[in-house]
This record gives sequence, C-alpha cells and structure tokens, in this order.
Amino acid sequence: MNILYDERVDGALPSVDRAALLHALHQRVPDLPLLHRPEELQPYECDGLSAYRTTPMLVALPERLEQVAALLKLCHEWGVPVVARGAGTGLSGGALPLDKGILLVMARFKQILEIDPAARIARVQPGVRNLAISQAAAPYGLYYAPDPSSQIACSIGGNVAENAGGVHCLKYGLTVHNVLKVDMLTIEGEPMTLGSEALDSPGFDLLALFTGSEGMLGIITEVTVKLLPKPPVAKVLLASFDSVEQAGRAVAEIIAAGIIPGGLEMMDNLAIRAAEDFIHAGYPVHAQAILLCELDGVQADVHDDCQRVHAVLSAAGATEVRLARDEAERMRFWAGRKNAFPAVGRLSPDYYCMDGTIPRRALPGVLKGIQALADAYALRVANVFHAGDGNMHPLILFDANKPGELQRAEALGGKILELCVAMGGSITGEHGVGREKINQMCAQFSHDELTLFHAVKAAFDPKRLLNPGKNIPTLQRCAEFGAMHIHQGQLPFPELERF
Repeated sequence: MNILYDERVDGALPSVDRAALLHALHQRVPDLPLLHRPEELQPYECDGLSAYRTTPMLVALPERLEQVAALLKLCHEWGVPVVARGAGTGLSGGALPLDKGILLVMARFKQILEIDPAARIARVQPGVRNLAISQAAAPYGLYYAPDPSSQIACSIGGNVAENAGGVHCLKYGLTVHNVLKVDMLTIEGEPMTLGSEALDSPGFDLLALFTGSEGMLGIITEVTVKLLPKPPVAKVLLASFDSVEQAGRAVAEIIAAGIIPGGLEMMDNLAIRAAEDFIHAGYPVHAQAILLCELDGVQADVHDDCQRVHAVLSAAGATEVRLARDEAERMRFWAGRKNAFPAVGRLSPDYYCMDGTIPRRALPGVLKGIQALADAYALRVANVFHAGDGNMHPLILFDANKPGELQRAEALGGKILELCVAMGGSITGEHGVGREKINQMCAQFSHDELTLFHAVKAAFDPKRLLNPGKNIPTLQRCAEFGAMHIHQGQLPFPELERF
C-alpha cells in the first residue's frame, strides 16, 4: 500500500542480529521487560489505524526511566531504530512499528506526580490518560482543557506527540497551548527539559517545536500541563439544517458575530443517524446537518450568548434550535458527538478517518467538494468535525474484503487532503502525519521547507533512529509522487535516502 507505507523504510534499514540484540539488552538492562515471541508481538502490530500492520522486532515495556535511558543508549550504539508508543489510539500510523526496530511502549509510566491547585498545573508521566488528569484535578475545581474523543483511553504523551485537540479546542486551544514543560530523553539517552513552569522560558521555543513532532525528536518522560478553573455554567445549543452548506455558513457567522464558543461541532446526516442509533442522544435524524454549540462562563454571559447564537443560527437558516434542558441532556448531546467514530463503525465493515484542516470561510465549498469526490469514487463519507476551527474528520466507509475498495478509499482520502491544501488548509489538524499522510506532505510543502524539516530532525537525531519513515517524506519520494520539483536535480542530505 504505497500511500501508507514506503517499503524503502524497512528495506534500507541495516540488519541487526535479533538474538544478539536481545542478549545485549538483557546484559545491559537485565530487569527490562522485553517481548520477543510471535504471540507476544502480535498485539503491537498496529495502532488505531488498524488496517495496516507490521510486527516489531522486539517490544520493550520499561517501568523506570533508567531502563528507557539505557535502552536508548544501546540502540544508538547499535544503530537500531526506536518507535515510541503510548496507548496506541493514534489514527495516522505514527506508532506503527518497524520489523527491524524496537517498539518502546511507555504505557506503564502512568503516575500523576503532582497537582498544584495554587499554580494551576499538573505534573504527569506520559502514560497518564487524558481524562485522568481532569479527574484528579476535579476536587480543586480545575480541569485539563484539551479533550480528544478518545480521552478516556489516550495518553498525554501521545497527545503531546500528535498535538491533539478535542471538541473544546476552539476556545481553549490544542495541546501545544496547554503544555508548559516537557521532560524528554534524546536518542543518546540524555535528559533534556523543554519549556518551564513560568509563563515564558529563555531561548528558542523548542517546546512548541517538539509538540506534534510524532516521536521523531525524543522520548517524552514527563509533562507539565496547565489546569483551568471549571466554568460555573455551560449550555449547549443544537441546531438543525437542511444542508451541510447552510450549517457551514452558520459556523462562520457565529465567529463573525464575535462569539467564541467553548465548542462548535458539526455532523452530517450519515453521522447523525449513526450516533443516534448508537447513543440515543436525541438528535434530529432527518436533518442534513446539525451544529452543537457550547457556551460556557458565568451565568449572565452564557445567557446573553445563548440568545445571540440562537438569533445567528435562525438567521443562517436553521430549521430548529434547541437548548439542552439540563446537564443530563447536555452530556447526551456531547456523548453522541464523542462516540461518532465508533457509531459510524457500525455502518460499514471498515472506515478510513481523515484529518484535514481548512479556513472556516472555505467550509461550505469543501463539504460540497468532498461529496463530489465521494460520488466520483463511489464511496460513502460521513462528516464529523470540529467546525469552529475548521478541523475536518471525513470518515470514508468501505469494505476491505471487496477487491479495490481499500485502494479507492486511500485514493479518495488523499484527494480530500489535497482539496484542503488547495483551499488554504492543512493535511492534519490533530491526528498527525505518521505514515498515512506522507505523500500529501509533498503536496503541502516545498523543497526548501522539507529540507528544513530534515535539518531539524538531524539536529535532534543525527542517525535518524527515532520513528524513521514517518512524518517527513524524502525529496526523492516527493519527486516520484509528482508533487514537487527537486532543485537542480540535487538531493540535499543524501544520507536521508535510506529512509
């Protein structure tokens, strides 16, 4: 599957004697849990992008940072690639292993080290679940704002690696806006701290550079996050529309009115019906699209904002606008949205979840374009997305058992991402590039930009052992993909071509 996997990655990696490496690890780190039998390795063949599988050479399950540092030092000496993995909920193949590398699973680092209500921060290990941070902070009236739909399972280390978002990121920001400090280990096993607990830290903003780097620059060992006071009041409006284009225009009009909702989510009819059948959230199943708009803050402000949003939605063509009657109904509305992915999974044997971002003004046109592409490829697409910040999640339904459908789904996904780029957007908003979108990186970035990305990677990881073959395509690959031109026929960093 060339779109998701470049055979040059594993094919060009140096061969390592597996038995000799296993022996060396046992000698160097005798108490490090290692999996090496086929039946032990099989559960780690994939992450959330489960259609694509690779069996790792070895799986390491460290419990102490000294074990992680020792493993990294040995892998650096031996030239063995390392792929970090957290909870395995990623959706871009970023944590897919290599058959000539070690899968470093950080899931056992799951301690909440400190909750400081005065400073409004939490110090946590990378394996801590996203939702567990808010649960630990709740007794102090605080919470952690970024809330991916997988927050019950996904780990904070993976959230930092992918710069995860969530349904409330419009008002409260992505992971990068809510992390103060990251402690990490380099590929040489050396500790490094990026950022600080202060409002600012000296030097270049390496924390922002590291956030979203998909395990290519270092291994996360600790994260310090901001905690926010829980809003005293939160209300949700549900608006129904006769077309997705109308709903898309309503999103832009809400923001243009100077209102920044806590969350602003959109679902089309296919997603509405799936979620309603699964969760019974009370969605209008005959609507072609719905918007969920949450407004939070103090009582007086929320009351006024609800009235203003109601007026904007009605003027934008909403056929019905409902205010959640109580907290239970508000939670049902959100449960339907947050369970949309598994709900859509009940409609088809397989689906392919995309993750493009566009300017809000382009929403109606892109939705129309997605439908035209879906018709051209004879596949159904359910649209579920963070409408307020233009982060789209088209879910392409297909059956991998039918010849050619997987390839059509991949091709359609690529075209949707290229449409997002053409409209001034990006190929990812929160899921990352991983292996899934590596060809579309060629469509979004120029020769010079990709050269700079490779230089940044080389500064942190000169041997390119951390998560190789992900995120940044080689210039040769882009030339083959036909999306860019190689400057004067020369490839900078010739050694990169091993990946």
